[in-house]
Amino acid sequence: MKKNIIKPSILPGFMELLPREQQIFNDIVSKISKVYEDNGCLAIDTPIIEKAEVLLAKTGGETEKQVYSFEKGKNKLALRFDLTVPFARYVAQYYNDMVFPFRRYQIGKVYRGERNQRGRYREFYQCDVDVIGKEKLSIENDAWVISLASKAFKAIGLEKYRFQISNRKILKGLLEELEVENVNEVMILIDKYEKIGKDIFSRELEAIIGFEKCKYINEILDISGSSKNIKEQLLSLRIKNKYFIEGVDELSKVCSILSILGVEENEFKINLKIIRGLDYYTGTVFETILEGNESLGSICSGGRYDNLAENYTNNILPGVGISIGLTRLFFVLKEIGFIDNYKFKKSIDYLILPIGDTIEYCCKVMKDLQGKGYAASIYFEDESLKKKMNYANKIGVENIVIIGEEEVALNKVKIKSMTLGSESIMSI
Repeated sequence: MKKNIIKPSILPGFMELLPREQQIFNDIVSKISKVYEDNGCLAIDTPIIEKAEVLLAKTGGETEKQVYSFEKGKNKLALRFDLTVPFARYVAQYYNDMVFPFRRYQIGKVYRGERNQRGRYREFYQCDVDVIGKEKLSIENDAWVISLASKAFKAIGLEKYRFQISNRKILKGLLEELEVENVNEVMILIDKYEKIGKDIFSRELEAIIGFEKCKYINEILDISGSSKNIKEQLLSLRIKNKYFIEGVDELSKVCSILSILGVEENEFKINLKIIRGLDYYTGTVFETILEGNESLGSICSGGRYDNLAENYTNNILPGVGISIGLTRLFFVLKEIGFIDNYKFKKSIDYLILPIGDTIEYCCKVMKDLQGKGYAASIYFEDESLKKKMNYANKIGVENIVIIGEEEVALNKVKIKSMTLGSESIMSI
């Protein structure tokens, strides 16, 4: 009877990497983590599965539609769709054990039931940095988290990225000034601006608020120039709404602090169309594109939230965070050819190749190398030297150590550099 073989495959919207790409991915994660730790961020982790009532307490609309939720017995559960909401729960739960402002970073998988698209995943890694305060949090933190992402990108050798920054208070104040009733509907539409284009956006916006208000909002969204110039243009509108004035002031301060923190002027710009779809953002918001590859979308985003934990505690916990979508970033870096030339430590420093009955001595050599801080391993299979050398070459080993009975008798090893092709005899 013929055996029924199941075709090996994974679900659409999930990513698996072959070993070389996984090594590069891990190296990128390691370098970003080091930047965050070197700047005073503490690592935490939270469960992938949360209580649905906790995870969905503040979501709605498009976000809630994308959440994977299910029941186990009497419990209603959900897979986390980002790392920020679980972090808010975490801070509320362990409030009395924390020192504020609390700076954390977290790397982990999140899940969204998005429509399957190229480069958009249903399971993906996020890498977040958040600062959360007790009752208040200085605006300097908004710039600080952006500067950390800038340092992280530099650490992996990425260039020509640009942070696009805005403040939700500006549009909130503007819509209040115009007495727009469907504020959330308009905000969601603005968030889709880049995807749907100006013509469709204008047509849909006019249907919601009318021609005159639509024209006025379009004129404001099109404001461009230097940070100083945009601020002057916004203030010249003479809008008295308190949210609008606060938003313009905060946006100006963030841009000034970025420069002080070493983020170059060509690394960021104000874009009033940036709104961020998640409804928990209340002030500064930002997205990041690769210049010349804007069509590939944002690789990093975040913003300010005044009290995301309000559903879990009476304590006021304002925060700001930035998230690098690591899985999406990796896809984009592959698309632009960045991964092809990525420099990283490919494999172990030494692979020991036994010839004959020399395993005991090879183990001694491995322990000696590892004791000196090198990464080393042994090829145990009984194959020809040619096959062993071919294996070493394929996995990208820097050096091979050839040990035969002669090396054992002389208490020496033969070392061959796989990059230079040179050989040397050394005592151990």
